[in-house]
Amino acid sequence: MKKYQIVGIGNAIVDVLTQSDDTFLEMMDIEKGIMTLVERERAELLYASMKERTQAPGGSVANTIAGAGKLGLRAAFIGRVRDDALGRFYAQEMETGGTDFVNAPVEGGELPTSRSMIFVSPDGERSMNTYLGISAEVGPEDVDEAIVSDTEYLFLEGYLFDKPKGKEAFQRAAKLCQAAGGKAGIAISDPFCVNRHREDFQRLIGELDFVIGNEAEIKALYEDEELDTALQRVAAKNPLVVCTRSGDGVSILQGDTRVDVPVEKVTPVDATGAGDQFAAGFLFGLATGATLATSGRMGCIAAREVIGHMGPRPKADLRALFRREGVLS
Repeated sequence: MKKYQIVGIGNAIVDVLTQSDDTFLEMMDIEKGIMTLVERERAELLYASMKERTQAPGGSVANTIAGAGKLGLRAAFIGRVRDDALGRFYAQEMETGGTDFVNAPVEGGELPTSRSMIFVSPDGERSMNTYLGISAEVGPEDVDEAIVSDTEYLFLEGYLFDKPKGKEAFQRAAKLCQAAGGKAGIAISDPFCVNRHREDFQRLIGELDFVIGNEAEIKALYEDEELDTALQRVAAKNPLVVCTRSGDGVSILQGDTRVDVPVEKVTPVDATGAGDQFAAGFLFGLATGATLATSGRMGCIAAREVIGHMGPRPKADLRALFRREGVLS
């Protein structure tokens, strides 16, 4: 038995959330519903504009790994924070939540710990303004062979593709994991990220064991506006393709098998973390031997829970929810 059932590599970002209306977004020139990278000065301005802030450890794959850890998987996360107040807060919160934060905060780093100012609209849409700071400096030197070789599943965050060091870290980690008998996969993260690095994404996806993305991200991989065609093209390169389609459910392709999982449509309080917690539930299912259909339902249940409250990580007992829904004995 491996030490870990799941290990993630991604941005270690402190999420700072507040509620706002569309008028405020327009006034502050914030683009609604997407993630925008900002410089330090802009980050400080937006932070100062926030009222009634909620602070929590975040980052897309970090949220997934934290959710999987809360579900009971043996979990670890690889990321970079500075040895400052936010960095120490982040590392401690991950550990307290049941996930090993394997890289110690960096002493004397020039860049501060990353943070994302998230403005949540009344309709649940989140507008993320992210200052990457030290988090974006993850490189192959941060990948401990002993960690990634001792996990069943490795989950990579597409956002880190924006720097060559991140790509090198992914390639090193995936090869080490797979060589030791584990499976490596990626969260595509963002269609704009795909557009910036399409060929590299296509190459890496062809080398991995699974890929998880939403409809826009899957379409962006091969610039195909027909989802079914796009899914088939990705599935021709990757053994397990998972596509979330918001209120239209989830499509899972593995070889010649296709599974479509319906979802219960609800009005979100905060859509932050929906895709991240879907991945947590789905990967929990895979790691515990559930079928694709059951794993998909687990992902949908986890996503439904997290959009019912502020914040990107689950608050309810997900295992209890799974038992209630009949997907876990």
